[in-house]
Amino acid sequence: MNDEQRKERLTKQELAKKLKKAEKEARKKAIKERPPFKGLQIRPTVSLFDKNGKQEPGENNWAGYGFDLHPQVTIFSVLFLVLFISLTLIFPNRAESFFAGVMESITLNTGWFFIVAANIFVIAALVLAFGKYGNIKIGGSDAQPEFSKFGWFAMLLSAGMGIGLLFWSVAEPITHLGAPSPMFGDIASQPAQAAQAAMATTFFHWGLHPWAIYAIVGLALAFFAYNEGLPLTIRSIFYPIIGNKIYGLWGNVIDVLSVLATLTGLATSLGLGVAQVNAGLNYLFGINISTTVQVILVVVITGFATTSVVLGLDGGVKRLSEINMVLAGIFLIFILIAGPTVYILSGFSQNLGFYLSNLIEMSMWTETFKGTNWQGGWTVFYWAWWISWSPFVGMFIARISKGRTVREFILSVMLIPTLLSFLWMATFGGTAIFQQMNGISDLVTVVKDDVSLALFAMLKNLPWTQMLSSVGIILVTVFFVTSSDSGSLVVDHLTSGGKLDSPIPQRIFWAVMEGVVAATLLIGGGLNALQTASIITGLPFALIVLMMIYSLGAGLKKEFEIEEIVRKKVKQVKNEHLINEVIEQAVHDDALIDEKERNN
Repeated sequence: MNDEQRKERLTKQELAKKLKKAEKEARKKAIKERPPFKGLQIRPTVSLFDKNGKQEPGENNWAGYGFDLHPQVTIFSVLFLVLFISLTLIFPNRAESFFAGVMESITLNTGWFFIVAANIFVIAALVLAFGKYGNIKIGGSDAQPEFSKFGWFAMLLSAGMGIGLLFWSVAEPITHLGAPSPMFGDIASQPAQAAQAAMATTFFHWGLHPWAIYAIVGLALAFFAYNEGLPLTIRSIFYPIIGNKIYGLWGNVIDVLSVLATLTGLATSLGLGVAQVNAGLNYLFGINISTTVQVILVVVITGFATTSVVLGLDGGVKRLSEINMVLAGIFLIFILIAGPTVYILSGFSQNLGFYLSNLIEMSMWTETFKGTNWQGGWTVFYWAWWISWSPFVGMFIARISKGRTVREFILSVMLIPTLLSFLWMATFGGTAIFQQMNGISDLVTVVKDDVSLALFAMLKNLPWTQMLSSVGIILVTVFFVTSSDSGSLVVDHLTSGGKLDSPIPQRIFWAVMEGVVAATLLIGGGLNALQTASIITGLPFALIVLMMIYSLGAGLKKEFEIEEIVRKKVKQVKNEHLINEVIEQAVHDDALIDEKERNN
C-alpha cells in the first residue's frame, strides 16, 4: 500500500468516525428536544421517551408454578372464556338460537360499518407505503432481517389464511355460482356471467382488504416494539394517545379484547379445519360426519399443536410453515396440471382484471337498495373474521419482520400473499367451476348439502383421487397446527405483559384453551356459531384498529422527524469534511507550486 492509498484510507476512516459521532449526537439531541404528542392524548405532557412510569415487559407479572403472566389480562380473559364455555355447554340449544339472533342483528345494523372500516384500512396502508414514511426501517436504521424472504412469506401465508384457503377455495366459488351476489343482479341463469362474478367475489374476500388489516396491525406492533422499545402487546400501539396509561386500566381492556378476538378468530378457523378433515375422513374411510367426531379431531390435532408450541418459533412454527408451503405448492401445481390448465390460467387473468375493474364498487356496496342481507354471511363475516384474526396475525408478522422498511413491509404483506391466494383460488375454484359448467360433477348440490365436502367432491374427478384427498387432509391438519401454535405464542405475549419467552406450561395452557373454545363453538351451533363469534369480537376490535391508524401515524411522524434531523446533520458533517479536504488539498497544491517556483 503506497502513501496515497494509505492517506485515502485514513481519510475515509476519519470521515466514518465523524459521521457515526454526528449521527449519535444528532439522534440523542432530536429525541430530547422533540415536542410531546398532541391531539387525543389524555396526558399531553407525556413524550414517547418519557421514563417516568415506563415499565419493562412483564415487570408486574405473577411468576411461579410454570407460569409468568400479567394478572389482570390473564384473569379477566380466562374468567370470560370459562363463563362462555360453561354456559354454551350447559345450554347448547339456547346458545345456538342466541348465536343466530346476534349474527342477524349485528350484520343488519353494523354491516355498513365493517364495509367502511375495511376500506379505510386499505387506504391507510397504501398512504403509509407510498408516503414519506416508507423508508423508515423496523428496528432502526441498522436493523437486519431475521428470516429469509422465503421463510418470511411461508410464515405469512401459513399463519394468515391457511385453513380458510383450503376450506373455501372450492366451496365459495361454487356457492356464488349457484347463488351470485345481488350486486351483480339476476345472473344465476347466465352461467358465464355467474362464473365470472363468483370468482371476482371470491377474490374480493381473499384479496387486498384482509391483508391491509394485517399490515396495519402488524406494522403498528412492530414499530412500537422494535423502534420505541415498548412491550410487544396491542396496548403499546396506543402510547401516543394515552401515554403511560397503557400500563393501567385502558391498556388491560385493550389486551383482554385482543386475547378474546385472537381466540375466537382462531376458533373459527380451527372449527372449519376439523369440519373439512372430518369430511375427508368420511370420503376416504366412511367415518361419520358429526360434531362428536369433530370434537375428537380437535383434541387430537390440538395435541400436535401443543407439541409444536413447546418447540418454539424456530424449532416448530418456522419449520412446519416451510414444510407446509412446499407441500401446498406441490398440491397446487398438480391440480393446475391435472385440471383444465388453459381454462385455469386464462381464467386467472380474466378474473383478476374483472376484480380490479369492479374493486371500488364491490368495496363500497352495502345492499342499501336491495333489501337483502347477503353480505351478513359473506363480506361482513369475512371482514369481522379478518379483524378478529388481526391481533394474532399482526403480532406474528411483527415478530418476524424486524429489519424491513415500512414500504417493503406493507407492499409485501398486501401483494405477495394476495397474488398467491388468487392463484390458489383460481386453480381450485376454476377447476370446480369447469367441472360444474361441463356437467362433470354437480358440485352446487354438494355444497348446498355440506360445504366441508366441496374440496373432496372436486378431487374425486381428478387422477389419483385417494392420494390427493389424503394430501388435502394432511395440509388442513398442518395448517391447523401452525395456526394454533402461532396463535398460542401470540396469546402468550399478550398475557405475559409483552415478554417474548414465556414458560412452556403457559404455552401449553393457551394451546389447549384454543382447542376447547373451538370445540365449544362446534357444540354450540357449528358453522353459524363460529361465524357469530368472529363477528361479535370483530366489532369492538374494528374500532381499536381504526384508532391504531391515528396512533401509528403519530409515532411514524416523530420517527421521521428524528431521521430527518439526523440525515441533515450527517450531510452537514460530510460536506464540512469534504470542504476541509478541498482546502487542505488546495493548500498542499499551493505549497508545491511555491516550492517549485523557488527551485526554479
